Amino acid sequence: MKRLFAIGLSLGLAVLGSGMVQAAEANSVPARDKVSMCIGCHGIPGYKTAFPVTYSVPKLGGQHAAYIVKALQAYKSGDRSHPSMRAIAAGLSDKDMADVAAYYSAPAVQAAAK
Repeated sequence: MKRLFAIGLSLGLAVLGSGMVQAAEANSVPARDKVSMCIGCHGIPGYKTAFPVTYSVPKLGGQHAAYIVKALQAYKSGDRSHPSMRAIAAGLSDKDMADVAAYYSAPAVQAAAK
């Protein structure tokens, strides 16, 4: 039992550590240039798309970085199916996703989103 706990703890710390490394490598400064495309939809309060169906576009400012990365990865893989977001995410590297997530989760962007 102690051995299973130790293995689980080690795996948990490894996963947590890898997330910390990814977060540390993310940089919100270069993302300023990368988010210009995002602002066209996600920067308009109450904006709704009309293609392929009417869809309320979520506000990104103030979202958790891990959520944004996971959502972009899901669009890129096809697990999420919005055509525009899938096309945008397809052109993003893991570093791009981490940078964009760092930008939108930054305190200044969170404050502006309120």
